[in-house]
Amino acid sequence: MGNYESAMGIMEERFGKDSFIAVATTDGTRLYNRMVDAYYENGAFYVTTHTLSSKMVQIEQNPEVAVCAVDWFSGHGKGKNLGWVLEPQNAEIRLKLRAAFSEWYDFANNEHDKNCCILEIRLTDGMLIKDHHAVRYQIDFTAKTALLSENGGEFK
Repeated sequence: MGNYESAMGIMEERFGKDSFIAVATTDGTRLYNRMVDAYYENGAFYVTTHTLSSKMVQIEQNPEVAVCAVDWFSGHGKGKNLGWVLEPQNAEIRLKLRAAFSEWYDFANNEHDKNCCILEIRLTDGMLIKDHHAVRYQIDFTAKTALLSENGGEFK
């Protein structure tokens, strides 16, 4: 198994469920950061949110975002509003989000509000750490490659 496949296995294991991540955006002048519940799949984090929230307004103006997770991952990506959760094209990911966020989904989301949307953060790059920095993956999600560093050594 290659470095990229190993890193993706760790990403799926750690974040393929309800996970807290910080999402940083900008309004062009200042940076903003907030914690959100996210679900990871195939190189992207997914979040249920509201189209009129400050993060979505900022992402509409500038889709570049930074993310950070307590579970030893930080990276960059492009945010995109996938639209209303009940749009037919969102059916598959909506079911996965409902399952991942089942403990609180209905309490926090009003699906009948057309501004209840899905934010996709398509990752471009990131640093994944395992075993308290003994193993580090420098990931290029776009090229689907990863460099590996073990025990503080060079990335290979």
